[in-house]
Amino acid sequence: MDSAALSAVQSYSASRAATQPGKASGDSMFGRMAMDFAQTLAQGEQVAQQSMTGDADPHALVQALAQTELAVETAVTVRNKVVEAYQEILRMPV
Repeated sequence: MDSAALSAVQSYSASRAATQPGKASGDSMFGRMAMDFAQTLAQGEQVAQQSMTGDADPHALVQALAQTELAVETAVTVRNKVVEAYQEILRMPV
């Protein structure tokens, strides 16, 4: 094996770790956002159930519904931006 090929193999093996997928943990920003989104929806659902049984005041219900609506609108906006970016990438000439 010549030195250029050996250098290429060493470079590939050094950069290979950077291309490996990370652990599926909630440590990433996207993971934390997804967990916060799910938690907000669950909290809104819990307050809605409590208000139906008479355990929560109407102000808490309105506040929980507003937070849930904001979370859903944010998620939809992020999704739309991701789809828009993907479509823009598809339109790029190769």
